[in-house]
Amino acid sequence: MADPKLFAGHAIRRLRRQLGLNQVTMAQALAVSPSYLNLVERNQRPISATLMLRLAQSYDFDPRQLAASEPGGGAEALRRRLADPIFADLEIDRHQMEEWLAGAPGGAEAFARAYDRIGGGAGPVARPYDAGWQVRREIERWRNHFGDLDAKAEALADELRIAAGDLYGAMAERLRVKHQLSVRILPADVMPDLTKRLDLHARQIQLSEMLDMSGRSFALGELLAQEARGEIDALVKGAGFDRAAERLYRRHLGGYFAAAVMMPYARFLRACEASGYDLELLQRRFGASFSQVAHRLTTLQRVGARGLPFFLLRVDRAGQVSKRYAGASASPLAEGPGTCPLWNIFEAFARPDELLTQLLELEDGSRWFTLARGVRPQGVSRGVPARFAVGLGVSANDARTLAVAAGHDLAGRAMPVGLGCRACTRPDCPQRSAPPAGRAMLVAERERGVSPIAFAGD
Repeated sequence: MADPKLFAGHAIRRLRRQLGLNQVTMAQALAVSPSYLNLVERNQRPISATLMLRLAQSYDFDPRQLAASEPGGGAEALRRRLADPIFADLEIDRHQMEEWLAGAPGGAEAFARAYDRIGGGAGPVARPYDAGWQVRREIERWRNHFGDLDAKAEALADELRIAAGDLYGAMAERLRVKHQLSVRILPADVMPDLTKRLDLHARQIQLSEMLDMSGRSFALGELLAQEARGEIDALVKGAGFDRAAERLYRRHLGGYFAAAVMMPYARFLRACEASGYDLELLQRRFGASFSQVAHRLTTLQRVGARGLPFFLLRVDRAGQVSKRYAGASASPLAEGPGTCPLWNIFEAFARPDELLTQLLELEDGSRWFTLARGVRPQGVSRGVPARFAVGLGVSANDARTLAVAAGHDLAGRAMPVGLGCRACTRPDCPQRSAPPAGRAMLVAERERGVSPIAFAGD
């Protein structure tokens, strides 16, 4: 799969200004023409691999900063914010968006920060300075791929494989020898409300017996993330969070490292491509749960070795979203203000042991192939009815390589869905529960349509 073109002229312009150079001087150092550099800075030309290499050689510049420093997360992230109904009358198209990013990257970043800070797009329960919102925005800024953590975890995984064939046993031994921490499995009645506890006085990692082996391995992997403390500290420092958001971000990065140890990047990607992204096979091969594999699929964005750009959404029975990762997919389904009941992710609660598939089409014409499955939180007693549904998806164009998509007509009829009734303007939806934001409800005395709620047009 071809890598997408990278437009990050704002980052080049900022570097040049920080160095006090004009375009002619920098162009000479990079062995390109000033006119070409000008086009790159204005996002009218993508940044080539050759140019990235020359930047790294000439200015000790880390090329990863190009993707990680896009104002507001880049054009797609800004487009998702502008999809909010309050901007519906502005009709800002993609060309205007690109001009905005090229001409006023600082203004685009300022808009994104202001919109995020007031809780825009997160619904009526959003709060200013919400830690979860801040952390999710930072994760999406990196497209949920942290190359330094992956490299560190991959090296550790190789060491553990050499030491023993049993990953869990190798991790426990690593913690015992290198960190002087022993592992103890405790009965559920001793840890009724906890799945993991670190007792530094006893130098013990205490795990609930309710955790399955994938959960136990993940818990030990999180503890081993202390071996990537330098990389994690650098990421946290770069985010500039307050204390609450910093702790939440560290937790995410620790979980990312744990998953990367269990599913090392290169081996996991090879297994994905060889199996057609067969989730059950991946679970068994890497000793991971469905949720762990699903999360890992959203992170495969290593330069030169990218996986399919999956997005992920986790919802409860009430439709509340507790996890969402758009990754490199830029899917509105992962970032929209609401969810659509016509998406079969909600059927997963009634059919928890099945992997459900569906072809969706949004109002903008984009088509997405999705997979959904019910999951139970780790460590929860069978008597507690806690359950979530995890939805994964990729563009229909990318789904052709999926084993589970075999036999599906990806160019055929798709289920028309929206991003929640308040953001959806489909007039004939039989599932509608509210008119779109900014549209007046219409009540006719002599007729009634397929949709239970009619509304005024533009």
